[in-house]
Amino acid sequence: MPSTAKPALAALLAAAALTLGAAPQPSYGSARETPYPLRLAGAGECTFPMRKQIEDRPWALQRLLLDELWAETKGRSKDGKSVRVAVIDTGVDRVNPQLSDALDIGAGRDFLDAKGDGTEDTVGHGTKVAGLIAARPKPGTGFVGLAPEATIIPIRQNDGQGNGNAETLSEAITHAVAKGAQVINISQDTEVPMTQDSKLGQAIKKAVEANVVVVASAGNDGLTGKKRPTYPAAFPGVLAVGSSDRNNERAAFSQPGSFVGIAAPGVDMVSTVPGFGQCVDNGTSFSAPYVAGVAALLRAKHPQWTAQEVVWQLQNTAERSVNGHDDYVGWGVVDPVRALTQSAAGAEPPKAPVPDPGPPRAAAPEPAAMPTSETARERDERLGTYALGIGGVLIAVIAGTATVVRDARNRRRRLL
Repeated sequence: MPSTAKPALAALLAAAALTLGAAPQPSYGSARETPYPLRLAGAGECTFPMRKQIEDRPWALQRLLLDELWAETKGRSKDGKSVRVAVIDTGVDRVNPQLSDALDIGAGRDFLDAKGDGTEDTVGHGTKVAGLIAARPKPGTGFVGLAPEATIIPIRQNDGQGNGNAETLSEAITHAVAKGAQVINISQDTEVPMTQDSKLGQAIKKAVEANVVVVASAGNDGLTGKKRPTYPAAFPGVLAVGSSDRNNERAAFSQPGSFVGIAAPGVDMVSTVPGFGQCVDNGTSFSAPYVAGVAALLRAKHPQWTAQEVVWQLQNTAERSVNGHDDYVGWGVVDPVRALTQSAAGAEPPKAPVPDPGPPRAAAPEPAAMPTSETARERDERLGTYALGIGGVLIAVIAGTATVVRDARNRRRRLL
């Protein structure tokens, strides 16, 4: 290979990496791995084992009325079946007490270690993602997952050395579908354009056709404001999730683009770490599972709904700052309570509301005609009117004059 081509190839491979979407951090990915390697963003403030719990209720949960959210379901349908959510990530720790009862270990898989079952997480990323979806309540902490009775299928497909790639991601998606996942969360992305004909594109397509809600993070390269699609989030049928801040505005790092379907909290997100306790992190990696947790609740409450209807309900009930879709927060910031309690809007796609025209108004009056000339008949009638008028005046003058003359003669006779 020409020496000038090697830097270009290295740049391509680096750009092709799928990023596990924590907030921008130095990448652990390696261009020496398989083409299209999966880079991992750093773990932010999180280190583990924490050996401590965060007592307060996180802000992303404080903005909810959890009792109202869970009034009908916490992740189980009325027949008692737990909704199954696949977390395709760096593995999900089975030791953390908030997750130990949430995992279907028998359905798990490790694509980096043939002997593994998906419950080894040396990075902590996947454990945080899973906690936001289905962490069980425990004494001593205000943190809990949005769907605390959902079941997590742990799938380890990446690690801190960038050993995952687009091919293993596609295989992980296929495995998740085979194990009955009703929701799949993918907190990874690449900016390299990919088509539906690619192996990853085909895996996504088959998952969508299997009636699975596929949720993916939009990515964390939004600081420049440049709009561009990322994959797998931009594949048709995938619900791409951006990050919002405490003010329901786009977090500065969140990748914008027309493919963004919805936004969710992604700043100062509390979640579980391997071993014990919780920590705080930022990124679209943690916005996606927030939405996936709400999707799990909807699948439990409305088991007859299609995956597309679930997505539409999430978007139709999102809190919007504009009338319609934008490239920064999609159809708005997810509103979990409204999504679960508002009458079903999932039967149709979201759309911008039609402006209210207001009360009906009376029709404007027609302007009077303004003729610019008169006909011959109209002229004759006008002249005739003038003649009659003049004649009447002359008669009156003559009669008045005759009367004056007569009176004058009578006075003269009397004087004589």
